[in-house]
Amino acid sequence: MPEPQYDNGGAIASTGAGGAMDLATTEGATLEKLPGGPEGTGPAEKPRSLWSDAWRDLRRNPVFIISGLIILFLVFIAIWPQSIATQNPLQCDLAKAQQGSQPGHPFGFNGQGCDVYTRTVYGARTSVTVGVCATLGVALLGSALGGLAGFFGGASDAVLSRATDIFFGIPVVLGGLVLLSVVTSTTVWPVIGFMVLLGWPQLSRIARGSVITAKQNDYVQAARALGASNSRILLRHISPNAIAPVIVVATIALGTFIALEATLSYLGVGLKPPTVSWGIDISSASPYIRNAPHMLLWPAGALAVTVLAFIMLGDAVRDALDPKLR
Repeated sequence: MPEPQYDNGGAIASTGAGGAMDLATTEGATLEKLPGGPEGTGPAEKPRSLWSDAWRDLRRNPVFIISGLIILFLVFIAIWPQSIATQNPLQCDLAKAQQGSQPGHPFGFNGQGCDVYTRTVYGARTSVTVGVCATLGVALLGSALGGLAGFFGGASDAVLSRATDIFFGIPVVLGGLVLLSVVTSTTVWPVIGFMVLLGWPQLSRIARGSVITAKQNDYVQAARALGASNSRILLRHISPNAIAPVIVVATIALGTFIALEATLSYLGVGLKPPTVSWGIDISSASPYIRNAPHMLLWPAGALAVTVLAFIMLGDAVRDALDPKLR
């Protein structure tokens, strides 16, 4: 009879006739066979997927943590700006125009006598809304068109390639000056629609290339040989393995769309008053940069931090999902 051995947890381990190791608690109530692994090595480690590995790397990346905290704060003030800014961003007092910091008004006043701090906080709502909605629209439209063209190929792929070449030839800012100059709406939707219209070609090319690479893998060929339909192959086998590059590019593009909205608003063709926007405030403050620089520095600083946070987040996600860096 083999000699009993004690493990670190205080349980009695014995080797049976079949070579498997059984564990009995000190009370002798239950027996459990260790799954997997050679004898004496414990349970076999379950292989991790790309997404679990990426999440593990992201949690250890200080760039991701810092940028994520900044973005969470921006999302919070975009949803509940009144939690840290109790005043009305459209309430102005011309007697206080261009005045500096005062008690209760840490950022001073703009050229119309509006509180710069309140307008900077409420401007986050507009920028985050435009960036998120434009990114979702571009990602959905570009992924759908590019994925279908890459999967089926042929005439649809050729048509999409020529269409993307045409859209890539249109300068974004010039296109905004032409298309948005005739829009009189003061809402964010014309600007979002313009960004989706000119932003989808980049995502479509990324999605097309990822799908072409993924559909050549053996598991796709095996699924096709087993009689799986095109929709099942595309949704169940190709999409989960081709979506990573799209997520990376979309995350970086979100910051780019926020900067583009501010640029168009600065040029007077983007968002229009009474909408509160960092681009509008930067445009109205630029003539007074020498006499009242605080009017320009605070909204411009908020815009720069926001764009940088999304770019840093995109870089961290790219590093985590890139298999070449493993």
